Amino acid sequence: MTADLVKANELYKVDPVFGQISFDGHEQIVFCHDKDTGLKAIIGIHNTVLGPALGGTRMWNYTNEWEALNDVLRLSRGMSFKSSISGLNLGGGKAVIIGDAKTQKTPELMRRFGQFVDSLSGKYITAEDVGMETKDMDTVREVTQFVTGISEEKGGSGNPSPITAYGVFMGLKAAAKHQFGTDNLEGKKVLVQGIGHVGEVLVQHLTQNGAVVTISDINEERVNQVAAKYNTKIFSGNDLYSAEVDIYAPCALGATINDDTIDRLKAKVIAGAANNQLANEVKHGKILKEKGILFAPDFLINAGGVINVYSELENLTKAQVMEKTENIYNTALEIFNFSDKNNITTQAAAMSIAQKRIDDKKKELENN
Repeated sequence: MTADLVKANELYKVDPVFGQISFDGHEQIVFCHDKDTGLKAIIGIHNTVLGPALGGTRMWNYTNEWEALNDVLRLSRGMSFKSSISGLNLGGGKAVIIGDAKTQKTPELMRRFGQFVDSLSGKYITAEDVGMETKDMDTVREVTQFVTGISEEKGGSGNPSPITAYGVFMGLKAAAKHQFGTDNLEGKKVLVQGIGHVGEVLVQHLTQNGAVVTISDINEERVNQVAAKYNTKIFSGNDLYSAEVDIYAPCALGATINDDTIDRLKAKVIAGAANNQLANEVKHGKILKEKGILFAPDFLINAGGVINVYSELENLTKAQVMEKTENIYNTALEIFNFSDKNNITTQAAAMSIAQKRIDDKKKELENN
């Protein structure tokens, strides 16, 4: 058995971690495998200048390992900026478990994953994400203290989805204020794509405030349930992105704003809960600005969840959590105005503000 050595100038051909387009100076990537439980996981730690890297664990049936690696790189990077712009003393991290959460997730698998988290000695703190529930975090808590989002019965902050949805709603209202001159959503046509835990609560806020809501999800049964519960419309066309709506709220997986969809968009505001909504931050952010479509940076307006789990680390009251989450409205308006004043995209404006806080902290640490 022989193995060929790869020359240094040909490394890009085998797609190493450092050569991935989504790699952004990440501090550490941890590959976790356990044969007995079937665990295959990747933990991405992007930046710990502001504090330990906190971010949820996502379980998804990825097509291949490259897709999983790309996702954890993008998500962990986003968490650094999300915590920074929210004023939290946290770094950015994320974890993905490769597999079907409905059929392959077991308590044994979650405990084994928790042991890998524990081996990092607090550099990474996990939480709930897609494919996970509060009870899963309770299971992880059995083997490590470095987990948040555990149930209230066990002293945690519980399911972060309602707080996440509230933050998205506040960011959406701020976007409406900037784009339409009022944050009154009465009669505004809103399309919500993805009716998971966060998407449903967002629908609740929107309908309670008089918006005309249309919903879409790959789970037909779920769509029918939510539509009946909140008296919404169900999207039935062939092209969701060209729907005649005022606001498009992507609340499923990311990269729905891409080369294929961006020219078809009719909405004047994009504000949703999904992470990494722009397939290419620079290119697609610029096109949206040129088209006069206001994009509410996702890592800002979906920060309610991380604010909620942060409360477990800092012993914040529920009132303090709600106050911080509600402030997303003011921060979003500041970013929209900064974008206009400097003639840059809203994504670039938000990232520059978040990066400055990280850079300032780094200089402070270096000078001490």
